[in-house]
Formats: sequence, C-alpha cells, structure tokens
Amino acid sequence: MQKTVHIIGAGISGLSAAVRLANAGYRVQVHEATQTAGGRCRSYFDAATSLTIDNGNHLLLSGNHHAAAYARSIGTEDGLVGPKSAQFPFVDITTGQRWQLDLGKSRLPLWVLDESRRVPDTGVLDYLALAPLVWASTRRKVGDAIRCHGPLYQRLVQPLLLAALNVDPPEGSAGLAGAVVRETLLMGGQACRPLIARDGLSSVLIEPAVKLLKDKGAELRFGHELREFGSKAERITGLTFGADDAVAVGPDDAVVMAVPPRAAASLLPGIKTPTKFRAIVNAHFRFDPPPNAPAILGVVGGLVEWLFAFPQRLSVTISNGDRLVDMPREQLANAIWSDVCKAAGVTADLPAWQIVRERRATFEATPEQNALRPGPATPFKNLFLAGDWTDTGLPATIEGSVRSGDRAADLVLALR
Repeated sequence: MQKTVHIIGAGISGLSAAVRLANAGYRVQVHEATQTAGGRCRSYFDAATSLTIDNGNHLLLSGNHHAAAYARSIGTEDGLVGPKSAQFPFVDITTGQRWQLDLGKSRLPLWVLDESRRVPDTGVLDYLALAPLVWASTRRKVGDAIRCHGPLYQRLVQPLLLAALNVDPPEGSAGLAGAVVRETLLMGGQACRPLIARDGLSSVLIEPAVKLLKDKGAELRFGHELREFGSKAERITGLTFGADDAVAVGPDDAVVMAVPPRAAASLLPGIKTPTKFRAIVNAHFRFDPPPNAPAILGVVGGLVEWLFAFPQRLSVTISNGDRLVDMPREQLANAIWSDVCKAAGVTADLPAWQIVRERRATFEATPEQNALRPGPATPFKNLFLAGDWTDTGLPATIEGSVRSGDRAADLVLALR
C-alpha cells in the first residue's frame, strides 16, 4: 500500500517537504490552518497600491542550493532572476557616495585582492580580520568575534548580517553569522549572485508547488487547523482538527509538523522553541523605477537597508524593525520614501504606498535563542519538525526553511 505523510503547515518548509515526498511516491496530505499557502513567503493583491506585492522582500543567493533545488523541482528556477555575476551596488545616502561590490564569477574570493572590486576605503587585511567569524561557536556573539566598526563593517558586514540575522549584528550569534559568510562571501562570486522572484514569491515558489502536488494526487486542505495529536507507544496515531474531524495515522504513515514555534509548542508540550522574536518592516511604493535602476540596491546611512526595483514598484526592507512597529503608518511611509528618493536619485511626492509590519518575523538570532532551536526529530518516531526556527545551522531564511523541509522529508524516507 502507498504510504501517507501528513504535512502540517503549507509554508515553504511544509511545501518543500511535501514536494520531496510526493516525488518519492508518497501519498501526501497537506493541512494548512489559514486559507492560503506560503506563510511569510507569499504574494497578494494590495488595494492601496493596486499592485500584487510580496508579504516580504526576500533575497536569495545563487549559493542557496536547497532553495535552488526546490525551485528546479517545481520547474521555476528561471523565475529567480538577477545579474549574470555577483555585483551589488551600494549608496551611502548621508554622503551621496556610490560604489559597486563586484564578487565576479570565481569559485574563490579573489575579488578581495582587487581594490576596484572591494568596498571603498578597505584593504585585504580588513577582510582577513573577519576570519574569527567563519568558524565561531554559535554560543559566541558577533561583537565578541570581530570588530564591529570601520568602513568594511559599516558598508558591507553590517547590512549583510543585519539582513541575515534580523538583530543588531554585534548581539547576534557568531556561529550563525559565520555560516552565512562561509556559504556566501567565502565561496566566491559563484555563490553570491543575488536572485529575486521578480514576478512575485507566490508565482515562483508557492503556486507551482501547489499545482505539482495536486497533479501528483496530493490533497491540500486549507482552513484546516490541527488541534491535537493522538499518540501511542512513541508513535503519532491520529490528528484531531475539530470535534467531528479526526484523521487516523497508520502504522507506516508519518507526520511533518511545519508550523510556527508558538503553534508547535502548543501541539507538542515540552518541546523547546525560541521564545523571542524580532520584527521586519517592508514598504511598497507604486512608482516606476528610474531607467537602469538595479534590481537590488544596498543603502547605507539611513532608515532603509535594501531597495528593490520591480515593475511599477519600489520596495524596501528594514530588518530588526521593533522600533518601527508602533510608529504612525503615514509618518513611517514618509520617512521611508525620503530615503528611497535619495537612494534612487528621484524627486517625487509620496506615491500610493503600503507598509507591512510583521512583529514576529523571525526568531531572535542571538546565542541564547539559537540554543533553543530543536532538531527535526521528536519523541515520536514518525513525527518530524520543519521550519526556519528549527536548528538548520542558518538564521531564519528561505534557504533555511527549504533545508528544514528537505531534512524532515529525508527522515521520513529513512523510515522505509
């Protein structure tokens, strides 16, 4: 008989596990508490701007191998677009200085030897000073491993780690920061080419996965929130969704729980999870980007950190955004738009806009909170965890999300 796996949660972690298992011949049932798939990685039509926007602006890199393999498996790798080589334009809006970090296409970080390709006012020794970060313990803070000042830190390390960790870098886990550096800067330009879903996260990473699953006979149930597990002898034996809505889990079946940490802790008492979280603020403006505007622009010296240029839209991301979640919306929109105009080199009144503030966007990537991340296994032999908040070895990123789903799926396959 065909084995069944129940995927609890249709975010990208759950979808990646579902796709992997459906391709391996499992009968897949996906149960999602909300009415849409994608979780924090999705698109929707926004009435304020009359545009389809993403819930958050997510940047992938060519070295994100699990995310790339997931996109290939659903036939949308070409939907992740970016420059042909690893080039990152930056602007300091306090001084007006502009430069381009050019990591090229090499497998080695040879770009640090070329002054024209490095961050302005930096030398080779500045980059070598980052070495203690590369293999640092997750129990150590970034600020204890490297110097958090100077041109290299302010113009590259700080915006890179802020985006990855979603905390002020000095307080973040040096081990998690080191994992990011190892998988990007240390791997040379071939691993650092920036990629975005120009046509929207849902159309590239979510909807094709849902279609593939349906084509393979998978069942996806939305508005289907798990209330309780049934268990016996170290195995999950049932799933309860409501008073008259229960599903039996057979002796050869398995369950992957890919839900947020608060829901996971409620469903599985005793499981350790991160308890502190940080906000991310995204802003979207209906405005045609200037001709030849880069798809991604790093912004130094202002409120904005990264500026994304989409058709008919300029969007920004502000990490570690707790200080902004209670700021009046229009005041915040005006402050962000001021930075956008400086960065993009435009002069214009505030256009139609939308602010998306997610208070619990990611777990707090400090040593203390990272230590609370569980692995994929649970006390139950047929129940596995997935999610960017589990112990993936990475901060809370799309790559970490997909990696967690792949890992959970592989553990299900190992039950055979």
